[in-house]
Amino acid sequence: MTNGDAKLRRTVHFRFTLATGHEQMLSMIKMAAPFHQLFGDAQVRLLQNVDDPTRFIQVVEYDAPAAMEQNRQQIASDPRVQVYLQGWRAMFPGAIEVDVYQET
Repeated sequence: MTNGDAKLRRTVHFRFTLATGHEQMLSMIKMAAPFHQLFGDAQVRLLQNVDDPTRFIQVVEYDAPAAMEQNRQQIASDPRVQVYLQGWRAMFPGAIEVDVYQET
């Protein structure tokens, strides 16, 4: 990619419940750092609800090349991405809500 490639800022929220083992989640976030850096200056945070400590939001902010953003489905089907997501999903007994946001 050249410096002139258009980039789109994205913020992704993963909302989930995790009754125990949030230390394991923190470890997984740290292990995934190289994966997130594929998107450049990615920032990842894990927020815990103060009123319900079993509820979490993982926030991922990154700059996606415009061409890559247009092919999100193709990226999601990449075998390396699938392996990461399978491990991530195995940690959660319930549903995971995922929202992708952009600034307006």
